[in-house]
Amino acid sequence: MAVEFKTQEEVVFISRIWPMTDWFARPVLHVTDVDASIRFYVDRLGFSSPWRFEEDGKTFVAQVERQGCALILSSQWPEKVGKGLMFISLNVEPETHEAAVAALDALRTELEAKGAPVKDGRWGYRLLVVDDPDGNQLFFNYPNETASGKTLRDEA
Repeated sequence: MAVEFKTQEEVVFISRIWPMTDWFARPVLHVTDVDASIRFYVDRLGFSSPWRFEEDGKTFVAQVERQGCALILSSQWPEKVGKGLMFISLNVEPETHEAAVAALDALRTELEAKGAPVKDGRWGYRLLVVDDPDGNQLFFNYPNETASGKTLRDEA
């Protein structure tokens, strides 16, 4: 059902009745062993784990999160293990190309120091890629940068 508002007053009135909400997504990554995956995400990638669902001493589902990025880890669908791909963006201040590249380079240094499997990748542009123990991948893109390292403006 579509609703049309004729005046600003109508919009303000409706927003008081039905406040606008922000969406919050938590993708599910399928893993073979949730406890082992939690250890990887916490110890190697710097996440925390605020909750988990256990039954008979076995963890089936858990959440890991870091700086607003929340992921659900689940062992409930073994046929889906290792098929996840997640794009993660870093918000930096100031919003400059140089600041974004510096933030990703600092992240790479941090993750490598913790023994995380970090590699370069590409998806039409340069990526920092992390594979979890099950083969799920986290893609961090370098802003406006092609695989050659040039900005999209430079190649135009």
